[in-house]
Amino acid sequence: MNFSSKILENAVNEVSQLPGIGKRSALRLVLHLLNRPKEQTEYLSKALIAMRNDIKFCTNCHNISDVAICEICSNKKRNSEIICVVEDVRDVMAIENTAQFKGLYHVLGGKISPIEGVGPHHLNIESLINKVKSGTVKEIIFALSSTMEGDTTNFYIFKQIENYGIKISTIARGISVGDELEYADEITLGRSILHRIPFENSLKM
Repeated sequence: MNFSSKILENAVNEVSQLPGIGKRSALRLVLHLLNRPKEQTEYLSKALIAMRNDIKFCTNCHNISDVAICEICSNKKRNSEIICVVEDVRDVMAIENTAQFKGLYHVLGGKISPIEGVGPHHLNIESLINKVKSGTVKEIIFALSSTMEGDTTNFYIFKQIENYGIKISTIARGISVGDELEYADEITLGRSILHRIPFENSLKM
């Protein structure tokens, strides 16, 4: 791709590094911004810089937040005895949209994947185990996608906490195997949360 401007080329190269954005799509987006009022690009730049510099991760659940303790964890109306374990913030948003879950979350920040070099120590697993050890948790709900990596992560955590006398469940299989939670419709996801099953039962499926 030949560029008449090095500045334009640099902008396209940076945008094309985003997931799912190729060089042609990046060029289209950059030209769109170039043809819009200058203020629009400035607002976008400021928003991205503020996101990168000021965004925080909740010290309790690891969800993305504007403050040290996210709004969900600080909400006294939530049931802190039930924790839903998810991969990332997109899953929190998907489950919250169902309005069916009133407990708290624990964001792992990924899934165990030996092929990609992701082990248990790369994820927020230790802090979850510490919550269980504290004795304040009565139920853990696994809400990871039904993939090999998701099942491996579920089983690893299960083995770490199975002897602490708490209820360990998983969302019902209304979510198809291999599906990501963020793409599930709200009704199906909501029912999967409400009709969750003991995790031990899922091992027999």
